[in-house]
Amino acid sequence: MTVPAAQFVNVTQTFGDVVAVDDISLDIEHGKLTTLLGPSGCGKTTSLRMLAGFGKPTSGQIFIDGEECTRLPPEKRGLGMVFQQYALFPHMTVRDNVGYGLKLRKVPLAERRTRVDEALELVGLTAHADKRPRKMSGGQQQRVALARAIAIRPRLLLLDEPLSALDARLRVEMRAELRRIQAETGLCVVLVTHDQDEALELSDQMVVMRAGTIEQAGTPQAVFSAPASRFVAEFLGYENFLTLADGQRAAIRPERLHLGDVAGDAVRLQATITDVAYRGVDLLVTSEVTDPSGERVRLVSDVRGVAAGTYAPGQTVQLSIAPEHLIVLAG
Repeated sequence: MTVPAAQFVNVTQTFGDVVAVDDISLDIEHGKLTTLLGPSGCGKTTSLRMLAGFGKPTSGQIFIDGEECTRLPPEKRGLGMVFQQYALFPHMTVRDNVGYGLKLRKVPLAERRTRVDEALELVGLTAHADKRPRKMSGGQQQRVALARAIAIRPRLLLLDEPLSALDARLRVEMRAELRRIQAETGLCVVLVTHDQDEALELSDQMVVMRAGTIEQAGTPQAVFSAPASRFVAEFLGYENFLTLADGQRAAIRPERLHLGDVAGDAVRLQATITDVAYRGVDLLVTSEVTDPSGERVRLVSDVRGVAAGTYAPGQTVQLSIAPEHLIVLAG
């Protein structure tokens, strides 16, 4: 049986009367990128800090490569970390920043140079080795911080919202870079983020957290296609919710909500259009409807292949949902 790269076993962290992390258990696999995803205050950063050794659990155990590390100080865990603020030394060159952790570990000079060069090449900054951080863009500084963390050859690489300080274009670019670096190095990476697009794009394993607990964990495909609860569905961008005739709560993606009839068994609803938004390649059609339970709800359809003006507010239409596109929610 393969030992996980890291494990949380019934871990709880409290601060006075506040329960920041509530009895979580989680296995993090070798060679995978795992994201801890959730809104502010859900416990994701607290969990990462406990894994790094910057906070001790109130109860429970943390293991790294099968070694019980719950009370082990950060410097003895062999981890690399990149935070929101990259904490680069402004008076040092890029090369010296990247080699700083190796120098602290008393790595011999020749090996230190080799490993710094390898890390700089990996992040595409070889030509910038002699620059100071202040002469570099935000994206380049982020790469320096990554190179510094990678150079020590960590057992795990921990990233706490590392892209949040970048503009939208750079965030998209750096997602691709993170994925490439993780694939090339085979590192086990644990990434904290509140951005569902970032988590969906980067993750091998996605862990959705809420109020200190793990709401759902699995591959991005599994979690997105079958959210376990309304909270997970809403956090991942689902907009349409209704109650079925049997009382079960269900979600439906806008692109699966058909305007008009469909063949076979389907949930069919009479609706009144309240808004139509033209977006070039599609229309977003918002309707009010009485669901099978008798509740009034708002539903959004993403319609492609029709011209602007096909639908208008006030128009009465039939909405149809094929049974296989209804996602029944547990909570």
